[in-house]
Amino acid sequence: MEKQTRLNQSVEKTLQIIEAMANAREPVRLGDLAREVDMPASTTLRMVGTLVEHRYAYQDPVTLRYALTMKFAQIGAMVSARFSIRDIARPTLVELSRRCDESSCLAIEEDMEVIYLDVVDGPDGMLKITQRIGKRAPMHSTGVGKLMLTQYSPARLQALVEKKGLLRLTPHTKSTLEELTKELDAVRAQGYALDDEECELGARCIAAPIRDYEGRITAAISVSGPVSRMTRARILELVPLVTDAARRISTALACPE
Repeated sequence: MEKQTRLNQSVEKTLQIIEAMANAREPVRLGDLAREVDMPASTTLRMVGTLVEHRYAYQDPVTLRYALTMKFAQIGAMVSARFSIRDIARPTLVELSRRCDESSCLAIEEDMEVIYLDVVDGPDGMLKITQRIGKRAPMHSTGVGKLMLTQYSPARLQALVEKKGLLRLTPHTKSTLEELTKELDAVRAQGYALDDEECELGARCIAAPIRDYEGRITAAISVSGPVSRMTRARILELVPLVTDAARRISTALACPE
């Protein structure tokens, strides 16, 4: 435990140094950097030396000052590439919201959680609080999350339970592994997922998978609305609209038919 605490502190210190160097307008002297992050020069030198060793920073051989390298830009480009799907999906998402007259969302999985990349509000803005860009949600209680869970192996599903748990958010939430496994079998069979007041009382959701060029589910879209409008009959009417929108986005991602 003590070793883990020391590691966490080292990571935190390194991040402080990275942020300080990023904010600097030019390469910095070691002494100035140490004062900026309020650390001993020896500690700062050790942290910066590690960054230099792994090519995240460099030292000017003449001035002996330090600066970050473009490796951070490379990583940023790799991360932002994941979010290009938002630009691809946006027009379809807007159209889907208009056709269904409800809120629509685009989401991906990150660290065994759902994270919303884009949201188009419905006519009454009912779900403005629960669904926001950048917000995270549990996988087991959301339609988009269930779709992504269909690709989990039994071992990975067990790991999810151990790491995140299956929090019972409402009386309708699938909060046991047995319930969730049965639900995922149904989702695989029908090709779409429902959130029937499992994440929030009073709201229902229809979700469909977005597949990449390998046919894997890389994201999902959903349509959500109040139970007063999202009746069983209306859900059956909207399912083809949601699945067709997801199919068109998948096609744009070069998903094989």
